[in-house]
Amino acid sequence: MSTPGHYEFEAHPGPSIVDGHALSPSTLSLDAGRSAARESVARAAAHCTIVAVDIEGFGQRHRSNANRVRIRRGLYEAMRAAFEGAGIPWLSCHREDRGDGILILCRAETPKALFVDSLPGHLALELTRHNSTHPQEEQMRLRLALHAGEITYDDYGVTGYSIIHAFRILDTPSLKVALAGSSAILAIIGSEWFFDEVIQHSESSNASSYVPVEVKNKETETRGWTVLVSASSASRPLNAGSRIPRQGSCTRPTRRGPRR
Repeated sequence: MSTPGHYEFEAHPGPSIVDGHALSPSTLSLDAGRSAARESVARAAAHCTIVAVDIEGFGQRHRSNANRVRIRRGLYEAMRAAFEGAGIPWLSCHREDRGDGILILCRAETPKALFVDSLPGHLALELTRHNSTHPQEEQMRLRLALHAGEITYDDYGVTGYSIIHAFRILDTPSLKVALAGSSAILAIIGSEWFFDEVIQHSESSNASSYVPVEVKNKETETRGWTVLVSASSASRPLNAGSRIPRQGSCTRPTRRGPRR
């Protein structure tokens, strides 16, 4: 039985004629398999808040592989603690490792204001804690992108234009330059949609501190909104946010039956 990504070749008594051309048995079987695969693509789509985070200078040569392992561990610990502190349930989010960063998808029911009201301060606090207990080679600063949109699951993970868009704004040179030229510990960029729909309507996000930047990265030309968060932000009172139940649509759907 054929499954997506696997095509079985069956014997045929002889060549078939299509539009005047003889097709080999293997060609016919492959075409049939492709058709079956197209029909069986799961349409498991969900609307999620998208958080993409990247470690500044992760590949710099003064870091050893041991340094990088400790930085990655610190990144996951900081993100988990910051999410929980902000009232965003870490365990209900779908997470994918990116080597020097993480893709995090949070269910639509999680209030998006938490990502701009509470998360920045909590993340600055956790980064400050990490850096205060590690040598220079293992300290880190982060770039973080905020967006929202439809994503689709498949057997290999997630995909969708909204994810591509989040990483395009995360990798924009203007955000990298802004962080590199500052003493901030965290640089945040919100998509134009996220700014228009969330940031500017939140009374606690300090929307006036966000600066518009032009984003030109590969096929993407848009505008993003950036803010730099300093380590001193960690000393300010933090909004705890509302706790959200630990379940939701942006966790990967449970696979039923054996993996094929």
